[in-house]
Amino acid sequence: MLEVKNLSVSYGDVPVLRQFSFSVNEKSVVTLVGANAAGKTTTIKTISGLLPSQSGEIWFEGERVDQLPAHHRVERGIIQVPEGRKVFPYMSIYENLLIGAYTKNARKQMKSSLEYVYSLFPILEERQSQMAGTLSGGQQQMLAIGRGLMSLPKILMLDEPSLGLAPIIVSQMFSILKEINDQGTTVLLVEQNVYQSLRMSDYAFVIENGQLVKEGEARSLSEDPEIIKAYIGIHA
Repeated sequence: MLEVKNLSVSYGDVPVLRQFSFSVNEKSVVTLVGANAAGKTTTIKTISGLLPSQSGEIWFEGERVDQLPAHHRVERGIIQVPEGRKVFPYMSIYENLLIGAYTKNARKQMKSSLEYVYSLFPILEERQSQMAGTLSGGQQQMLAIGRGLMSLPKILMLDEPSLGLAPIIVSQMFSILKEINDQGTTVLLVEQNVYQSLRMSDYAFVIENGQLVKEGEARSLSEDPEIIKAYIGIHA
């Protein structure tokens, strides 16, 4: 579904990604594993069109998309849920969700999408008139994911969805992400909780200093001594 070929990205004169290549199969869950500043967030921002690339190609469903503006990539089903939720605090839950359905196709299916989001996150329906800024961190993350789903994603890219959340909320979040994937949505995950993300993923790519250093089935990597030592530690 998604193929990234020899992607290089810099912030000014500082290179972040260096000839980074990876692919994501349709209806799979794929995790990018790496330390802070390894280039994980830069990767998904570049796929989304929020950052320009210096070189390389991004292909989605057989079409090259790296020259397209971000909103055209959204129309094709490339959806990112950003780190830190980024909800609109002075708008209601309902209004935040409607913003997600701004493309032509998403507007046509807005009613069914809203029902789907409310089925995943009943508390959002219960509090739909509440201002987003008054929600807890976990509820705001639910809203951010729900807003992404309103855009009819073919691939849903999530940047640190468990950041700052209590452990019980984290477990619920991963269960919901698995359910979203089971419904047919491809998931690309950047996540500090490597243990949880590898448990739910099909495949994983390890990135260090902007370069691919290891890849494999997620279950195998979760048992790799080097991965355990570097990224999982006490969770193992």
